[in-house]
Amino acid sequence: MFRRDGFFAYQLAVVVDDAAQHVTQVVRGADLLDNTPQQLLLFELLGLSPPAYYHVPVLADRTGQKLSKQTAATAVRNDTAGENLHSILDLLGQCPPPTLYRARPHEVLQWAVEHWEIDAVPHGATNPRFVCV
Repeated sequence: MFRRDGFFAYQLAVVVDDAAQHVTQVVRGADLLDNTPQQLLLFELLGLSPPAYYHVPVLADRTGQKLSKQTAATAVRNDTAGENLHSILDLLGQCPPPTLYRARPHEVLQWAVEHWEIDAVPHGATNPRFVCV
């Protein structure tokens, strides 16, 4: 568990920080799934209650590389924020109504909070293939 690159120190810092902030739920990309067992072990060794973890699929390009700033992915446009949110909710299996596609971001988020179904989120590490009907 000890590495020269400080990986163990990072895992310990994450666990201590989550405990100090009383974090009870963590939702993050499936690309971070490998960190979870190490963090759970640290919670146990420190006698702390771990949060509940949920990992969502990560969007990737055609080669399977995660879309991010580090991979020079195209940034989302701020002027289409409501459409972006609608599309992401669609990819996450939430099936927002088509009438919200051009809605303001706060309206889309309000709908998402009221209708969120964690069990509808597709399983898998990258590029969910769920299609709302």
